[in-house]
Amino acid sequence: MKPAVIAIDGGNSKTEVLVISEDGVVLGSSRGPGASPQNIGVAGCVAALEELVLEAYPAFGKTPKAVHTSAYLAGLDFPREEEVLHAALSARAWSDTLTVGNDTLALLRAGSAGVGVAVVCGAGINGAGVGPDGRVHRFPALGKISGDWGGGYRLGEEALWWAVRAEDGRGPRTALMPAVAAYYGKPTLLDVVQGLHFEEIDPASIHGLCPLLFEAAAAGDEVAQDIVTRFVEEVSVFAAVILRELDLTEDAPEIVLGGGVLTGVGAPVIAEIERRCLKVAPRAVVRVVDVNPVVGAALFGLDTLGAPEAAKAALKAATQRV
Repeated sequence: MKPAVIAIDGGNSKTEVLVISEDGVVLGSSRGPGASPQNIGVAGCVAALEELVLEAYPAFGKTPKAVHTSAYLAGLDFPREEEVLHAALSARAWSDTLTVGNDTLALLRAGSAGVGVAVVCGAGINGAGVGPDGRVHRFPALGKISGDWGGGYRLGEEALWWAVRAEDGRGPRTALMPAVAAYYGKPTLLDVVQGLHFEEIDPASIHGLCPLLFEAAAAGDEVAQDIVTRFVEEVSVFAAVILRELDLTEDAPEIVLGGGVLTGVGAPVIAEIERRCLKVAPRAVVRVVDVNPVVGAALFGLDTLGAPEAAKAALKAATQRV
């Protein structure tokens, strides 16, 4: 079988590649670190992606070659960023045609027919939607400067912040205090603070505090519950704004949730997000995506090629999470 689509989903923390045939058969796959052009530059992004594409399908030899490339990456928040990366990837001539877009749209396609709302929470948080008329509503997702709150790193920071304040007396007692100290294998939170300050502890480890936060909340810790409640509200607000902007409140839109945080929070948290979304769009269908977003990028590629629904179904069946 010949490669038809090179599909790429590039997040802030990881990048996945699929090479598929026009029948939806996965010919190869690879996974590597984040390749957002905001983090490593456009040239670094292109180089990293090409390495992963060649790793996914060694039969390419030295140069990837397919019919279509479908690349969806974090860090493409404005049209100018899409245009710059599109030009850089076009110059590599991997395929006859090329689509470049934000990775949140790939999440939406992974869990729907491509119309509806997607909210992703991994290292960061973002939302995007596509209406039946093709209108798109998105957010810059640049952190605090663009009005964002949430994301795995920020939630981890919140857990650490409250844990430290519990230890030094500035805040209420919380189960996060011993949990965070144990996570780092330190006797006190002061030791953790010093380790982070003197760069003896990798700050990226803060993201790993997310599971502790949700576990503490589920066990009844009030401090953790307050943080999770704010998180639920933030996810719900993303969805609600998109639903209203795209005039989807009276329809039965699909709301797709994904990213490492949202896929791991557990049923009660998802149920509360759903409850809030249904207050805005009572007929909405809320689901956590059951395939990786790179499958959405691949489905977009098959859409572009006019592939039959059977090919798309075969792809989703082959890549569905157990």
